Amino acid sequence: MDGKKIKVGIIGATGYAGQELARLLYTHPQAEVIWYGSRSYVDQPYSAVYGNMRAFADEACRDDDIAALAKEADVIFTATPQGYLAGVLTEEILSDAKVIDLSADFRLKDVSVYEKWYKIEHKSPQFLPEAVYGLCEVNREDIKKARLLANPGCFTTCSIESLYPLVKEHAIDPSTIIVDAKSGTSGAGRGAKVQNLFCEVNESIKAYGVTTHRHTPEIEEQLGYAFHAEDPEALAQPGGTPILINFTPHLVPMNRGILATCYASLTEGMDAAKITEIYKSYYGNEPFIRLLGEGGTPETRWVEGSNFLDIGFVIDARTNRIVVMGALDNMVKGAAGQAVQNMNLMFGLEETEGLLFPPVFP
Repeated sequence: MDGKKIKVGIIGATGYAGQELARLLYTHPQAEVIWYGSRSYVDQPYSAVYGNMRAFADEACRDDDIAALAKEADVIFTATPQGYLAGVLTEEILSDAKVIDLSADFRLKDVSVYEKWYKIEHKSPQFLPEAVYGLCEVNREDIKKARLLANPGCFTTCSIESLYPLVKEHAIDPSTIIVDAKSGTSGAGRGAKVQNLFCEVNESIKAYGVTTHRHTPEIEEQLGYAFHAEDPEALAQPGGTPILINFTPHLVPMNRGILATCYASLTEGMDAAKITEIYKSYYGNEPFIRLLGEGGTPETRWVEGSNFLDIGFVIDARTNRIVVMGALDNMVKGAAGQAVQNMNLMFGLEETEGLLFPPVFP
């Protein structure tokens, strides 16, 4: 960059992920938020919606006219429900501004898979081929050239990155993968829902979306690319080997955090030393992945409020299975923080710009 600040617009700024974007971008030395977009709070001060932003973001919320915003901004973050961006995206918008989408509209390459799992029609499948999946540690070089960025989900980021090196190096049998994941209630968004009321979630834990959660195909698709890295066309060929997993999310009574516990059978010859070396070769120099190694058990409290992902593993010699654990903050590395990390890459900034700070505790 030439010293001129990146002009940023946020559509969906009054949702949880949008607010986290606003908070992170306020302190970003190279970014300036010029548009807090919201359907529900137009003309109301942003700080009246989120009191934590008083004296930081007292500007009035604007509407969600993304075409008008694209004329003013360098980059647009869409922290919106599924279907919004696909319903409004045009070539003109992408010619005017880069777009980083926090919904699932452009994460899945197969439009039929998207429509099956999300139960809505995809309104702009013509943009799917160029959309880059924004998993920074995996797709860094493609992200740098992107104008349309599909920011991964929280469960998916935690699950995929925890398993990606092992799948790509064929250290585990992908047909045996089970992911058991826990999430704080902010992952359900800010909308009023009876099942998310305090009395409904406090002192309780429950599984939901069992066998039907919409992040399942996203995890499967990305792990499939890893497994077939030497033959990327294999997934599209008759008789190709897609990755099929069991993914079960759980809701726990905390505000933030994802803990994904992943199980798989080891392939022949794999042991703790080799697994450790695989992880170090992939993530040893990554600024936002902290490897806890063999016996390490990540905790959500040690990543809260940060862009870090902690990964540890244990090998069960009795069953020849590995248990990989990943923990991240679903609002930061699982959403807004990763989106800012992607913005940094897309604009040629240091990847850690505005994000390299320790987690909050207690």
